[in-house]
Amino acid sequence: MDQLLEGFRIALDMIISGDPVVFSIAFRTLMISVTATVIAALIFIPVGCLIHFNRFRGKRFLVSIIQTLFSVPTVLVGMLVFLLISRAGPLGSLGMLFSPGAIVLGEVLLIAPIIAGLTISALSGMGRDISDTALSLGAGQLQMILKVLSESRYMVLTAVLMGFGRAVSEIGVAIIVGGNISGYTRTLTTAIALGVGKGETAASIALGMILLALAMIVSVTVNTLQHSEKR
Repeated sequence: MDQLLEGFRIALDMIISGDPVVFSIAFRTLMISVTATVIAALIFIPVGCLIHFNRFRGKRFLVSIIQTLFSVPTVLVGMLVFLLISRAGPLGSLGMLFSPGAIVLGEVLLIAPIIAGLTISALSGMGRDISDTALSLGAGQLQMILKVLSESRYMVLTAVLMGFGRAVSEIGVAIIVGGNISGYTRTLTTAIALGVGKGETAASIALGMILLALAMIVSVTVNTLQHSEKR
């Protein structure tokens, strides 16, 4: 117990003093996860809109598959990306393996179902009144979609934040395609795993506290947005 308390004390000192190693890992994690979230949002919010606003055979089955992929294991995504970008893979010529870009690619694929699926759910919750009204007033298809998207903006933003939360806390992708290289691809989760294995308790606790703070910020923001949507 005394060792644990001492570890917490040292961890707090590292955070308060701005330990360069701890904060460089935290900053790198943020940059990778934010980049992946922005890319995924720019691609898969429109994908969610296309699925929601179009009728086609197998639509319900497709939505079910997307929802099933919400909890896809991160190591499975990491393995698939590894097979794609390894030297023997179809994208091996890009030389992305064991780079921050590889982690970004993996996290984009990891959170794509979350952003697309929750976007579909957000749009479905709006009902048909808004779209029917917009169309009756002479709006085009694109204008109608943008109007419904605007009305559901808080829930769509919640989808993006949920995706970010999934990205920042994952470990499988970062280890498999990032390689956990010090000063280059090491993230909060991989650094914690390595630190615990090496017995570096204080540094691991400090990194864990930062990761927990990020998760709490995301959770509070999501709850706030959901409350705003209900007003």
